[in-house]
Amino acid sequence: MIKKCLSNSLSTQEKIVEVKNLVKNYGSFCALQDVSFDVYQNDVFGFLGPNGAGKSTTIRTILSLIRPSSGTISLFGSSLPENRNYILSKIGCIVEKPDFYKYLSAQKNLELFAGISGKNIKKSRITELLEFVGLNGREKDKVNGFSHGMKQRLGIAQTLLHNPDLIILDEPTTGLDPQGIIDIRNLILQLKNEKNKTVIISSHILAEIELIANRMIIIDKGKTIVQGVVADLLNSQEIIVGFTVDVVEKALLILQKSVFATREIVVQDSIIMINTSIENIALINKLFCDGGIGVSSIETKRKLEDYFLKLIKA
Repeated sequence: MIKKCLSNSLSTQEKIVEVKNLVKNYGSFCALQDVSFDVYQNDVFGFLGPNGAGKSTTIRTILSLIRPSSGTISLFGSSLPENRNYILSKIGCIVEKPDFYKYLSAQKNLELFAGISGKNIKKSRITELLEFVGLNGREKDKVNGFSHGMKQRLGIAQTLLHNPDLIILDEPTTGLDPQGIIDIRNLILQLKNEKNKTVIISSHILAEIELIANRMIIIDKGKTIVQGVVADLLNSQEIIVGFTVDVVEKALLILQKSVFATREIVVQDSIIMINTSIENIALINKLFCDGGIGVSSIETKRKLEDYFLKLIKA
């Protein structure tokens, strides 16, 4: 099993979540085994792992919905469970899927939840949030007529009612169509970039995490496999680069006479795919150009999923 930690200098950032040596046992079954990670202010933190890895269990311990068997959890510099009420007042979350009163409108649902919260939340705040999640114009419509994606966006509006600092989203894109996934992705990026929120997003859709997360953890079988900066983790691994060339045979001959002759090379129509490091892309392109080969496009083929699969199989 690989256990690795890569990080940039984060000393100037406030630590929002600190989880150390978290263990959760259910009888003889160990759901979490020594899980540790940190989340910093304004992170979009990807929480990744296959089904049954312990993602939801970890999230529930952070929200104090279940108690860990051992280990410590601190949020906003305060320890759970001693400061539970203070901590939860600064968190908004969707666990699994949001639930609403289906025969009430979107606006009425948010007004009801606002009243339950005990906060003095104005109607103008509700209007602002409905517009933020793209439901303006549908605020008077009953929720039972909403698509799954619209309900997810309304759920995000609900989590923002009390203006929390930390948003936790457990598998928010599950069951969504491609447009719904894009909508949720854009909302998460807006939460980070426009609202200055810190977001933890649990998902098994790894390509989505690659597009939105700046830091991440991968867990498997209840254990931390790796955590760190997404760009650093990906750049530290080999990638598959596709070069679209005008003369495939000549390009292959150039590669066979170079230091890349021993690399795995696959040809698909006019695309030559080579397994190499990111630093070698410019060098390979120069070899082609110097050899009179026209290169019309260069595309990296490896995604976060390949890295993930390598880790959990190690």
